[in-house]
Amino acid sequence: MRFSLFCLFCVLAWPAWASVDLNQASQADLESLPGIGPVRALAIIEYRDKHGPFRRIEELRRIKGIGAKTVDALRDELTITPPTRRKSGKSP
Repeated sequence: MRFSLFCLFCVLAWPAWASVDLNQASQADLESLPGIGPVRALAIIEYRDKHGPFRRIEELRRIKGIGAKTVDALRDELTITPPTRRKSGKSP
């Protein structure tokens, strides 16, 4: 019984584990996505470094070589963690 529940949990939780976070993903993580090779993965990382964290998956369309069809195909495999706020060094 416990094993069956564990298996059910794994099946239901799998989509959360399988998602690639655009704001945290390494080049290898990005390359694991369909249609994203080394050049596009590097372009995503460079865009993220230059423009800051992604706020919406649709922002991928701003990267050369990534269009609406690619974004739609990747939508279910991507997540975006909200940007973390930086704490100021000042005391209240």
